[in-house]
Amino acid sequence: MGILEKISEIEKEIARTQKNKATEYHLGLLKAKLAKYRAQLLEPSKSASSKGEGFDVMKSGDARVALIGFPSVGKSTFLSLMTSTASEAASYEFTTLTCIPGVIEYKGANIQLLDLPGIIEGAAQGRGRGRQVIAVARTADVVVMMLDATKGDVQRSLLEKELESVGIRLNKHKPNIYFKPKKGGGISFNSTVTLTQCSEKLVQLILHEYKIFNAEVLFREDCSPDDFIDVIVGNRVYMPCLYVYNKIDQISMEEVDRLARKPNSVVISCGMKLNLDYLLEMLWEYLALTCIYTKKRGQRPDFTDAIILRKGASVEHVCHRIHRSLASQFKYALVWGTSTKYSPQRVGLTHTMEHEDVIQIVKK
Repeated sequence: MGILEKISEIEKEIARTQKNKATEYHLGLLKAKLAKYRAQLLEPSKSASSKGEGFDVMKSGDARVALIGFPSVGKSTFLSLMTSTASEAASYEFTTLTCIPGVIEYKGANIQLLDLPGIIEGAAQGRGRGRQVIAVARTADVVVMMLDATKGDVQRSLLEKELESVGIRLNKHKPNIYFKPKKGGGISFNSTVTLTQCSEKLVQLILHEYKIFNAEVLFREDCSPDDFIDVIVGNRVYMPCLYVYNKIDQISMEEVDRLARKPNSVVISCGMKLNLDYLLEMLWEYLALTCIYTKKRGQRPDFTDAIILRKGASVEHVCHRIHRSLASQFKYALVWGTSTKYSPQRVGLTHTMEHEDVIQIVKK
């Protein structure tokens, strides 16, 4: 029996097993086995390494956004509208067969937008060009999931399932579980909260499935067996996702209103260029970027060339971005903006910068 058949068998058994107190250990073990087989499936075999090619797209700009979705939902049209890159768009499926990068220039930042080929059901198992598409999506800062508004919620659940099965967790945070394998001493289990989904016995069964017999485990929040398996596997990617419903000009106003009220969702129409400005605003928010402006002594701030950093960046990050030796010669900085109590304020390397702050760095 091949890995795909084993995965299919386990999925069927999970589906037909009733969820109750008596079956929780059995389900936990099945989920651990499923995660193990999926990991094996994603590891490239040595014989297959010469065949097939990946999408070799160099990371550039201040952030990377992956545009994924089923064929013919309007990804290429969206890329052409948002960037100066022309991606072939047509009314038939699979118009885009490789990864096409473009750059969105917004608020002084260069955001790299990747138009990936359409995903089909079974992409995680390697159908279509699913594996390459998903591998590129793992390197992005934000995933924009393009959906066809005329097809309801079917596409969204199918795509989430494909990404979930390859370890991409959308709009979730990393489970607060401390896990450390040891060389001896057995399994020491503790929790700082009351656990309703996991027990010590279930944790031990899952660890034994991974052939781990000595480890320290500490639950700092009430996590599910799936979360614990994610922590053991350790290669999960947690990233924000924006669900974009295209073609809203073809559905009723009531349906548009329903889709727009869903969490993490934006409704647009590429054909009629509706709501694209709001989508850019939301994308900026999800990327959590800040613009910092620099100022030389006795001169006005340079508002034409911003330094783009992540939210929560300190003065030290600004120094490293300007020049790698600047932090070692740093004496103090003068900052104007919302991060200070008064302007200008004299600050040190650990001061946290905020959006559109102005900084003047003084060297020793």
